[in-house]
Amino acid sequence: MAEWLDSVKSVKGILLDVCGVLYDCGGDGIVIPGSVEAVTRIKKAGLKLRFCTNESQATREKFITKLNLVGYDISAEEIFAPGPAVCQILKERGLRPHLLVHDGLLPEFEQIDQSNPNCVVIGDAADNFSYENLNNAFRHLIEMEKPVLISLGKGRYYKERDGLNLDVGVYMKALEYACDIQGEVVGKPAKAFFMAALADMGVEPHEALMIGDDIVNDVGGAQQCGMKALQVRTGKYRPCDECHPEVKADGYVNNLAEAVTLILEHLNN
Repeated sequence: MAEWLDSVKSVKGILLDVCGVLYDCGGDGIVIPGSVEAVTRIKKAGLKLRFCTNESQATREKFITKLNLVGYDISAEEIFAPGPAVCQILKERGLRPHLLVHDGLLPEFEQIDQSNPNCVVIGDAADNFSYENLNNAFRHLIEMEKPVLISLGKGRYYKERDGLNLDVGVYMKALEYACDIQGEVVGKPAKAFFMAALADMGVEPHEALMIGDDIVNDVGGAQQCGMKALQVRTGKYRPCDECHPEVKADGYVNNLAEAVTLILEHLNN
C-alpha cells in the first residue's frame, strides 16, 4: 500500500490543478479520460473541493464556461485563479499596473486604474512576450524608485498540442535579473494562494490533499504549506519528475481517476 494512503482518513478537502489534470494541452484542451467522473465522485463523497489553477490566458468566467462545456460541473466559487486574486491585491495596495498579459485576460483588469503605472504585472502572455513588450516592462520597472513586479504564477513550462511551451516564470526571472529585484508571485506555488483555498474550504493543511501535474508548483508548493500532494502522470508530467532533486511527491498516480479510486476506497475501509 502506498504510504500516502495512511493519511487519507484525515482528508476533508481536495485541491485540484486544472490543466494537465482535468484536461490536457492548451487551447480548447482534451479531456483526460475519467476525470469528469472523478470530479463528480469527489463531490458525491462529501469531500470539499477547490480548483487551484495558474490559468492566465482567459478570464475566470470564460475558463469556467470552457470546463462546463466539456462536462465538468464547476462553479466560479470553486475556482482559485491568479487574475481575480491579483486585482484584489492591486486595489488593496493602491497599485496601478503596467500589464504584460494575454489579451484574453485583459477584461479582468477593466476596473483597475492603469494610469501612471507604479508596478508591472505579468502573466502567461504567450505571443505577447515579444522583445518589445518585455523590454517595455523592463523600462517601467527600472525607472521606478521602488519597483514592484507581480507575476501570475511561476511555472517554467506548460503543455500545448504541439509540445511544451515556456511559461511566465521564465520571463519573471529575466525581469528580476535585469532589474535586480525579487518578484512577487500570485498563484502557485505561493503559500498565500494555497492557504486562501484551504481557508475557503474551512480545512487545515493536514486535512487536505493536492493533486497536480507540476512537481514544483503543485506538489512542492502544497507540501510547503503542510499538505500531502500527489503528482499525476498526465499533462506536463515527465518521468524525470520522480527523481527531482528537491521535491518528492507523497505519491504518483497515472491519472486523477486512479487517485480518486484509491482515496475513496481507503476512506470507505
